[in-house]
Amino acid sequence: MKIVLDTNIIFSVLLNSNGAIGDLIFNSNKQFEFYSCGYMRYEIQNHWDKLKKISKLTDEQLQISYAQLLSKIKFINEEIIPGSIWEEAEEITKNIDIDDTDFVALTKFLKAALWTGDKVLYNGLQQARFKKVLNTAELQALRK
Repeated sequence: MKIVLDTNIIFSVLLNSNGAIGDLIFNSNKQFEFYSCGYMRYEIQNHWDKLKKISKLTDEQLQISYAQLLSKIKFINEEIIPGSIWEEAEEITKNIDIDDTDFVALTKFLKAALWTGDKVLYNGLQQARFKKVLNTAELQALRK
């Protein structure tokens, strides 16, 4: 099953790789293929200092953790997503969080599911009848 990761999932793993989210990413090779887009890397870099402060990791330790995490994710260049999908994704996210448009567009393009820990995004997508959104508990249930 194809799963698109949004940035808060990546944050969670970097802050606690031994938790449920880290377990799903590092131990689900047979069940899930994880994807993300370049925008996620941009968001991580924008919040790098905050991640270092919260995690209490050195820059080097955080870089190693980030590299290990990235090795589990296939990146898709957003430029290959057709304009019609971008328009649909923008329509869906405009009243939720426009910053999540990239993830919704990639999810639609790959015919995947979007995994998010963002409750506002999750609930907003559900209300917008975007059925391909999962939270961590739902993904854990799918793995079993």
